[in-house]
Amino acid sequence: MSAVNMQTANVFSFHGGIHPPENKAQSLQLPLGKPSLPSELILPLGQHIGQSSRPLVKVGDKVLKGETIAINNGFLSSFLHAPTSGTIAAIEERLIAHPSGLSDLCIILTPDGNETWTTLEPLSNWQDISKTDVLAYLSEMGIIGMGGAGFPTQVKLQGAHKNPLTHFIINAAECEPYITADDMLIREKTLELVLGIEILQHLVEADNVVIGIEDNKPTAIAALKSLLTKRNSKIQLAVVPTKYPSGGEKQLIQLLTGKEVPSGQYPADIGILCQNVGTCVAVHDAITLGKPLISRFTTLTGDALKNPQNVEVLLGTPVAHLLEYADSEQKKLSRLIMGGPMMGYTLDSAAVPIVKTSNCILAASKKELPAPAPEQACIRCGMCEQACPASLLPQQLLWFSKSQEFEKAEHHNLFDCIECGACSYVCPSSIPLVQYYRHSKSSIREAREANVKSDLAKQRFEARKARQDAEAAEKEAKRLARQKATSSKATDAKKAAPAKVVPTTAAPISDESKKLKVDIAIGKSKLKKLQKLLLEAQENEHIEEINNLQLQVTDQEKTLAALEEQLAKTAAEAPVAATATTTAKPSPAPVSDELKKAKVDVALIGVKLKKLQKQLADTPDDQELKDKITAFEVDLKAAQDTVSKLSESPQPSSNAATPEPKAAISDELKKLKIDAAIAKAAVKKVEKALKKAEEINAPEIESIRQQLQEAQQRADELEKALANPQDASQKTEAAPNSAYADAAKKRKIDLAIAKAGVKKAEKNIQLLKEQGKDESEIEASEWPKKLIEAQEKLATLEKEQAAEQTTPTAVPVAATNVDADSAKKRKIDLAIAKAGIKKAEKNIQLLKEQGKDESEIEASEWPKKLIEAQEKLTALEAEESTPAAAPVGKTTDAVTKSEAKAEPEMDLANQIKKEKIAVALAKAQINKLNKRLESSPEEADSIKQEIASIEQRLHSAEALLEKLIHSQTNMQENR
Repeated sequence: MSAVNMQTANVFSFHGGIHPPENKAQSLQLPLGKPSLPSELILPLGQHIGQSSRPLVKVGDKVLKGETIAINNGFLSSFLHAPTSGTIAAIEERLIAHPSGLSDLCIILTPDGNETWTTLEPLSNWQDISKTDVLAYLSEMGIIGMGGAGFPTQVKLQGAHKNPLTHFIINAAECEPYITADDMLIREKTLELVLGIEILQHLVEADNVVIGIEDNKPTAIAALKSLLTKRNSKIQLAVVPTKYPSGGEKQLIQLLTGKEVPSGQYPADIGILCQNVGTCVAVHDAITLGKPLISRFTTLTGDALKNPQNVEVLLGTPVAHLLEYADSEQKKLSRLIMGGPMMGYTLDSAAVPIVKTSNCILAASKKELPAPAPEQACIRCGMCEQACPASLLPQQLLWFSKSQEFEKAEHHNLFDCIECGACSYVCPSSIPLVQYYRHSKSSIREAREANVKSDLAKQRFEARKARQDAEAAEKEAKRLARQKATSSKATDAKKAAPAKVVPTTAAPISDESKKLKVDIAIGKSKLKKLQKLLLEAQENEHIEEINNLQLQVTDQEKTLAALEEQLAKTAAEAPVAATATTTAKPSPAPVSDELKKAKVDVALIGVKLKKLQKQLADTPDDQELKDKITAFEVDLKAAQDTVSKLSESPQPSSNAATPEPKAAISDELKKLKIDAAIAKAAVKKVEKALKKAEEINAPEIESIRQQLQEAQQRADELEKALANPQDASQKTEAAPNSAYADAAKKRKIDLAIAKAGVKKAEKNIQLLKEQGKDESEIEASEWPKKLIEAQEKLATLEKEQAAEQTTPTAVPVAATNVDADSAKKRKIDLAIAKAGIKKAEKNIQLLKEQGKDESEIEASEWPKKLIEAQEKLTALEAEESTPAAAPVGKTTDAVTKSEAKAEPEMDLANQIKKEKIAVALAKAQINKLNKRLESSPEEADSIKQEIASIEQRLHSAEALLEKLIHSQTNMQENR
């Protein structure tokens, strides 16, 4: 039945391929050789893809044959074993077999000649134990892919379980010229090969097992057919036509299944797994005999060898020792290659060792492998495209590589190139195409790694900045809330005396719950970012990043779980705290406070709901997000109903007498306790920030230390005040009297800063003129815009100072505090609005630099955010320009008239400022489009259309600006 299966195994074809001279017969004339022990074995720690192994031995240690001398160093790594018994002579840098010709860390073993084996422990119960244990055993035996890439076998087998396997393919094609190591291995170890395949089939459970072998190996084919028929095996044998590179993984898959592996994916993604015959034999020896991977079959061939043959050689044997064994002729030896003539690489020294992936040593004469002809210009014949087995466009990739247009090369699937050399082989212009592709790939990988590092640094900086801004805003909000609460209590105390109430802990619990919710939201955001980075690292196979990010994801998940558990406990304790007993009939909280809290809840829920809706737009199939949105919508409706009820209900009037002094003292003490707690928390946060800054050696260490000192001083002062509440109350009574002086002092500081900003902008504009920049380049820079902003800010501050000088100074203390707080809050809101505009403009400019067209930019969120921020800024500036209606006593008629005149002037100044910014932005956009027109003439039509539309906007903005300036001049003359 199996013979029928072998005969009916389907064979397909793949695009391209070449037929170079085979030159395989030379190394098959002699039987399998076994060289003697060399004087030393050189064992590199990096004999596989991934991280190098970690040595377990030290210099002077005695080791036995098969003993572990290095263990794996991460997920993508492998074990290393002693090929013979002896002494560890050194652990040092030695030349290794690598295209770079560089050195690497190696263990140097001096054989004792006894070949004493360590105790071997076969895995006789491999069919009864779990597959995970079998894979772990193979890892400890140092088994890796022996077909060339050196991928750890246990990792490849783990990946095979992502999808059910339809085909398990054994690669016996050995398509490269000169190499016959796999051919000899099949002849010598046919039974071990079949048994190894059966073990692997037990692990992967594929529907079909197929051995793919080229028809130029009749002896090996006959041996396999005989054994498979004798064992009545279900393994199929597919004999494929001889064509290079049919031994490539993706090409052999296409030959045997007719399926193509999609670009950027792996065979396991379409249910196929490939293994080399050498790997199958190594698996058999490890599980059945307990032998680790310490030797391999290698072909010694070339015209410079008198006795070309295949040998079973110990890992670490120097190439020079093998050349001596095969009687090399140094006079004939022109070029020494590890691997075949198509995909191998030249060795600069014969002192390099044999490693787990060394399948051939080619000692070629000058006649056999002559020096390549000089490179000539491409004649666009298209032969490279016809020969490419990956169906690429080598000619296009060459142009992109030469011009360093790596992004375009990637779009043309550069990384699907298997570097087989077929295109270079057929090129009549002798262009070394593969070398160009290798250089481009390495440049792209370096750029990706640099981008990852840059993104991580940017994220750390933005997270730190956001944290600092949030802390500052939170402190300011709490301070304003305390001041407003104090003033409102003082006002209410004069009107009525409420019944004595024992303070409840409901408010602190609510604050703690709110803080926990914020921390959980931040934690989830961090976790999502980390998971995204981990996924990208796994796709790009950045091993070190995978390990680090996996640890970070685990830690973040634990932190998030702890926060959620703490929130649940807080929520459970809240009802208990709410039932606290009171000494008298509890008076209800003022309706205004409840209404304010309800409005805050509506705003918070609305913000969260918008964020979730944006996330849902990116991932519309996320059911968890949909559930959260539904819950938030319910909460929002409930909060809105609460606001409506509170707005409709009348505020209670109180006719009570004056409050008792004890209640006032209690309120002051409570305020001191809150301030002390906030100060302690601030000290802890700054200490944490300082620790992180010291770990990464950030440049802001000194400023953070200064912040820590100030925060600690503030905390100590509050602790002293808390210890002496009477002194603190006297201080707080005296403190409001200095608020007016503090405001004046702050205005002077703002004036000095504004003047410095004007000088700095003027100095930089002058510097640009001295550098020979023309007016358009200067306008396109940031300094004209900054100069206008600084001048306007200075003019505004000077007007405020003049108005202040004409205003009576005898102002009630409470009103002054309220004015200062509201002015400070307006400034904070103004700063946030301006920052929002700058951020939106920066992101829109970034999209334009990335080559996005107007429709794509409009489709993004930034134009909308820019308009919202500009509207908010306009409203705030208009509000700021309107005089505050505060009860500050009688003001003079002159001040009233000057304020009335200032309103239209301020509006006109704001309009002029906006039009100047619009003119500068339009000019900058026209300059950039002209540069794009020079660099991309093929897009001339679309660019010219954009320039025409922007020029039209520029003319209209300039005309409007001229009118506004004329109006401003007339207004000043009339005044």
